[in-house]
Amino acid sequence: MLSVKSLFQEIFDNDESFRLFCSIAAGGESQGGWENGRIAALVPAEERRLAPRISRHGADEDKHGRIFRALLSKRGLEPVRVPPETDYTMLLEKHGIGLAHERLKGDRTLTVEDIVTYLAHSRVTEQRASEQMELLCRHFGDHPEVGRAIRMISRDEDSHLAYCHEELLRLVRAGHGHAVRRTLRECALAEIRVHRDVSLAVMARMGRILRWPKAKSALLAAAIHATYCYERASGWRRMVSLRTPELRDALGGAAGATSSPAA
Repeated sequence: MLSVKSLFQEIFDNDESFRLFCSIAAGGESQGGWENGRIAALVPAEERRLAPRISRHGADEDKHGRIFRALLSKRGLEPVRVPPETDYTMLLEKHGIGLAHERLKGDRTLTVEDIVTYLAHSRVTEQRASEQMELLCRHFGDHPEVGRAIRMISRDEDSHLAYCHEELLRLVRAGHGHAVRRTLRECALAEIRVHRDVSLAVMARMGRILRWPKAKSALLAAAIHATYCYERASGWRRMVSLRTPELRDALGGAAGATSSPAA
């Protein structure tokens, strides 16, 4: 019977599919680390209090990239080049979501509007990351090879999401409510399209590696399209709502441990 657990178990059990999975994950996390590092360096004067939190966010993302590379190393595997059609982070940028890398490569200080864009983009993508890691925790939190790494990353993603809620609510109270709501909606609607396309591309590659029968690949593709239809109809709204998080000042402390749980 096809299930989330059986699907990921199959991917984790095969070296080549595991190699692709970890390489894609490591690449996205490392890219997120770079983006947050540049944003922290370019924060405008009126938002300087955010700089340590953005740096902490970036440090966590860098740590996650190292964790996925350590999981590969533990099996004696090297990362593979991330196929462009599976590069979630770069495809989001291509669709105009978040701050453009060309902007971040420069030295011009960001504006408060740029910070709204950054936080809205993060709130949407961290929602996705938190949900995906919660799903993996549910099925593989006790897995002897990947369980500890999944639990650690899941905790961090929940903290990142709480931080985004808290800071966006602060900006709403400061008079940026219209910009926050507009940007969140734009980000969410673009993200669900990119997530659909990346999911289809990843599953197609996994299918070729694992030699899935056509019926299985078609069923998975249909499930991805069905999820997109739900998200396009109403599911995207969970990505734009804002609420005071239970965990306050989630990124106010020191950066997370840099040692890898897979080492």
